Amino acid sequence: MQINQRAFELIQTLSERAELLRIQPFPGLANVWDFGVHAEGGLAAGILLARICMADLATIRIFPSDENDWSGATVTVQTDHPVMACMASQYAGWQISEGSFFAMGSGPMRAAAKKEKLFDEIPGQESPDVIVGVLETRATPTTEVISQIANACHVASEQVCLAVAPTASQAGTVQVVARAIETSLHKMHELGFDLSRVKSAMGSAPLPPVAKDDLAGIGRTNDAVLYGGRVTLWLRGDDASLASIVDQIPSNASNDFGRPFRDIFARYNHDFYQIDPHLFSPARITLINLDTGASFSAGRVIPEVLAKSFLG
Repeated sequence: MQINQRAFELIQTLSERAELLRIQPFPGLANVWDFGVHAEGGLAAGILLARICMADLATIRIFPSDENDWSGATVTVQTDHPVMACMASQYAGWQISEGSFFAMGSGPMRAAAKKEKLFDEIPGQESPDVIVGVLETRATPTTEVISQIANACHVASEQVCLAVAPTASQAGTVQVVARAIETSLHKMHELGFDLSRVKSAMGSAPLPPVAKDDLAGIGRTNDAVLYGGRVTLWLRGDDASLASIVDQIPSNASNDFGRPFRDIFARYNHDFYQIDPHLFSPARITLINLDTGASFSAGRVIPEVLAKSFLG
């Protein structure tokens, strides 16, 4: 399964769909698309951005929310290739820095760069002719940034395709909130669980209002998953291991759980790496054993924190 090629097939459709999606290429940068820096973007652009991020291995939709949680919309994600879609592609595991430029990099280009230790432990490494990535940033990529990515992925700069959006944009907000499954898998991996047992996944999280700035956007999108995210995973194997891990997966397993992310982030001087890593997971998780029919659930949605975050 060539995940960069799958994402590239989506990128190739952007020129004919740009006006409808309200996106545009960055001037002078071939194959680098603006989903919300200067372009307006929108919900459809956000869904497409999330699909690119997941190498088009997931179905992503927007539905009305449960009124008890949030009166707005909810982003749902469904995949039968959760490890490849979420861990090998979607996970934002590449910090890209060049001069004053900084972005969180995700998408299948990570599988070509192979910079993360994660790729020693999951499938997905590849050496494609063309690479595709998603950058979460408000900055315009420079030719130096593209060259850095190309060198890391062992391709020519002309073979780098990027989609760019800040957190505080419609498209950026959708693609970040579409990460509920990814956060659960990453948490399970950190807990030492064998992800090859996970066969299918479905996740949802409320879509918050677009924030006034990216810092506020980081708070709202994290809260959407931490306090409103619901994930169901279908797995194979024994029941005992599922029963023993399920309580450790949701965000309420962390001592930092219970306050809006903006408050937690400020407490740690806006340093992600000081926050308890066990916080970053969905509010509620259900594990269903395909071999035995047993199911295990843990965690809870906290509408009060969602309201404080989204409306504050």
